[in-house]
Amino acid sequence: MKETANLESLVTSITDPIVANFTEIDPVKCPCGQARRGLAESGNPLCSVHVVEISKNARKHYHKNHIEIYYGLEGSGALEIDDTLQPLAPGKAILIPTGVRHKAVVQDDKPLNILNIVIPPFDPEDEHFD
Repeated sequence: MKETANLESLVTSITDPIVANFTEIDPVKCPCGQARRGLAESGNPLCSVHVVEISKNARKHYHKNHIEIYYGLEGSGALEIDDTLQPLAPGKAILIPTGVRHKAVVQDDKPLNILNIVIPPFDPEDEHFD
């Protein structure tokens, strides 16, 4: 019950729409490639949304304080979760719990783009590498 009350207070703390125009957001380097990060800068306590261009040299990493949802937008590849490959393609979503080591894998040198939903909002201090 306590978790439900906390979630309800977070949801009701947002009183105005928050808009992110990803065409106006500069990409930044991330372990998976280049990310355009939106919706976190306005005091949104729930989530951030990133459009990510996966690079061939993605690094395996994990997060201690947030979960991620990868949703395939363009191209095909895989998500390496711990040591298992899970195919990733347009229309497929994968939820990655905290503590799970992961990286996106490009196949055949073709572009792979994903939508990444991060809950709670992304914190650069919560990227960890072995």
